[in-house]
Amino acid sequence: MRYEFNEVLNDLIDYFLLGDIQLLEQFKEANGLPDDLARAFTRGDSGDLAVRQGVILPLAGIDNLPYRILFTLDGRTPALLEPGCRLKHRRGGHVLRVENRALMLFTWRVLQHFTNKTLGDLLARYQEPGRPIIELDNGWYEVEVLAGALVRDGLYEPAFEFVLKKTSSPGSDNTVDTGYRYTLRGYFD
Repeated sequence: MRYEFNEVLNDLIDYFLLGDIQLLEQFKEANGLPDDLARAFTRGDSGDLAVRQGVILPLAGIDNLPYRILFTLDGRTPALLEPGCRLKHRRGGHVLRVENRALMLFTWRVLQHFTNKTLGDLLARYQEPGRPIIELDNGWYEVEVLAGALVRDGLYEPAFEFVLKKTSSPGSDNTVDTGYRYTLRGYFD
C-alpha cells in the first residue's frame, strides 16, 4: 500500500518531523517540557530523547521546495527505487512508535508553540484532503527514508518516501544522525 501527497511545504524552515503528534504531546507532558518545544529540543537533550524513544524522526536540510511525500507499507517496492527515478538519499535504521493510530509529517514551526489549542487546530487542518497524515495500527515501525526525484506528469519532482515496516520491538538502539542533511536543491533539474 502506498499513500502519496503533493506540494507539501516546509514552512521556510529546513526541517520536517515525522511522528505520532499526539504521542509527542504525551512526551511533552511526561517530561514537563514547555510549550516552546523547539527551544527545549535545541537547548537540552529532550529532542534526542524523543528520537531515541521513537516519538519523532527529524529530517534536517530540507530545501524550501514543494515536495511529493510518500508512505510505503506492506513490503511494496519504494517508488523512488523504480526505473526513471533519481534517488539521492537512502537512510535506514530509524524506528517510530505509533500509539494514536496516525503518523504525520509536520514542520518545525509546529514545535514553537505546542499547546493543546494549537495541537487541536493542527489536527483539524490535517483532516482536510492532501495533508501528509496516514492511519496506521499502533505499534513500533522500522522506517527507511528515501529522498530524491520522482517523475510526475513528465517532470521531476522532489520527493521524500517513508518505507514503514511494522516490528515487534524497537531494537536495541535508535541512534539517528539528527544533523544529516537531506538537501535536494539542484539534484532533479
